Amino acid sequence: MSMPLPLTDSTRRAALRWLMLLRVSGVPRVQVVLTHDRRYADLTPAQYAAGLAWLRRTGMVTAEGRPVVEVSDSAMGDTGASHGVPLAKWSQAADEARRAVGEAGERALLRLLEQGGLPHVRHVAAESDAYGYDIEAAWSGKEGGHLEVKSTTDPTRLVIHLTRHECDVMMTDQEWCLAAVLVGMDGEAVNVATVSRQWLRSSVPTDKAKEGKWESARLEVPASAISPGLTVRDRALLPQARLPSRPVWGS
Repeated sequence: MSMPLPLTDSTRRAALRWLMLLRVSGVPRVQVVLTHDRRYADLTPAQYAAGLAWLRRTGMVTAEGRPVVEVSDSAMGDTGASHGVPLAKWSQAADEARRAVGEAGERALLRLLEQGGLPHVRHVAAESDAYGYDIEAAWSGKEGGHLEVKSTTDPTRLVIHLTRHECDVMMTDQEWCLAAVLVGMDGEAVNVATVSRQWLRSSVPTDKAKEGKWESARLEVPASAISPGLTVRDRALLPQARLPSRPVWGS
C-alpha cells in the first residue's frame, strides 16, 4: 500500500484557517475573506483551495461546510502572527481548554473500548497520576494494554507532550502504548491511532548533566510514526472496524 503524500505547510495553514472561520460563516463567505482580506494574503487562492479540498477529503468538513473539529487557538497560533493569526500565549483559560480536550479524548476512548466488549477496562488516570498511563484495557486477565492517551482537536498534525514519568514507564512496561485521539466537536473520537514506541524512544531528550534532567518534552509526530487503530505489542486491541480512522495528521 502506498504512503499518502505529507501535508505541506501551506496546506496545513490554509486548512487551519478554514476550520477557524467556518465556525461562524459558510464556505462562500470564508472564501471571500481568505482571498480578499490582506491579513491572509500570504497564501494564494490555490493554496486555500487545496486546504479546503484536504479537509473535505478527510471528512473534517461536512458537505454542508461545517467543521467536524473545533481547532484550538494554540493550534492556530503555530502559524505565526505574520499570517494574520494571533500567537498562542499561556493563560489559565487556555490551560483549562487543553485539559478539557485531554479528558474528552480519554472518555471517548473509554467508550470505544467498553463498546468493543473488552472484559477489563479501567480508567486509572481518574485514580492517580502515578501509573504513567491513563487506561488499562485487556483481552484477558494477563493480556492487554496500558494506554497513555494524547488528545487533540488539530487534524493537520499530531503534537504531543510527554512527561518524564510517562517516558520512564514506557521504557520498562512492554504493555505501554501511546494512543492518539482526535476529538470531534461532539466529544466523540474522530480518529484513533497508535504512535510508534520505537520512534518515541529515539525522539525523547537525553539528560546532558547530572545536575539536571528533562521533565516534559513537546514532540511533533511524523506520519511515518502513526499507525491507524490501537495496537499493543503488534496485536490489535480492538478490530479496526470498531475504531474511527480518517487520513489525518500529515496524510
